Amino acid sequence: MARPIILGIVGDSAAGKTTISKGLVEILGEDNVTHIGTDDYHRFDRQERKELGITPLHPECNFIDIMGQHIRHVRDGEPILKPVYKHDDGTFGRPEYVVPKRFAVIEGLLGYHTHELCDAHDVRVFLAPPEELRREWKIRRDTSKRLASPVHPRRPRSRARRCDRGGDLGEDALRPATAHGAARGVLDRRRDAPL
Repeated sequence: MARPIILGIVGDSAAGKTTISKGLVEILGEDNVTHIGTDDYHRFDRQERKELGITPLHPECNFIDIMGQHIRHVRDGEPILKPVYKHDDGTFGRPEYVVPKRFAVIEGLLGYHTHELCDAHDVRVFLAPPEELRREWKIRRDTSKRLASPVHPRRPRSRARRCDRGGDLGEDALRPATAHGAARGVLDRRRDAPL
């Protein structure tokens, strides 16, 4: 088998990454696609993040080095033992043995955070829906799937998220996605990607 084609989908929480990824898996065929969510590389579970006052948007909240190592292995056609983060309760599950297939769809918050991560993708997409729409999607998702209160889902966390998206970091944590060539909502195919 030729090396897998790595398709990356990055955006803020509830930007539509999982929806687009599921659609790609369906179109390309489950037997042809390895799907990896980079949320699995969180360093802390939901309770620990709450205690630490940190959100998944903060790079220090993630094992970015291990994520990069695993993407390199998948790109080289080598299997990985991937961590598993469970969104329904915010804890970690048993690791999953993942064997690369013809395509790898990799989605998450910080998939393009470093040059190395960005360069590992053959196709890069950055999703940036209008903020009001994204917030509506987030409330709908979090109240139906992630045990958040329907009245004020994670409202106290919104200030911490704004800080992790920009304030305390000096620049938007998601900005590297566009700086590394993944224009908002536009596909970017590497010239050396296999067809």
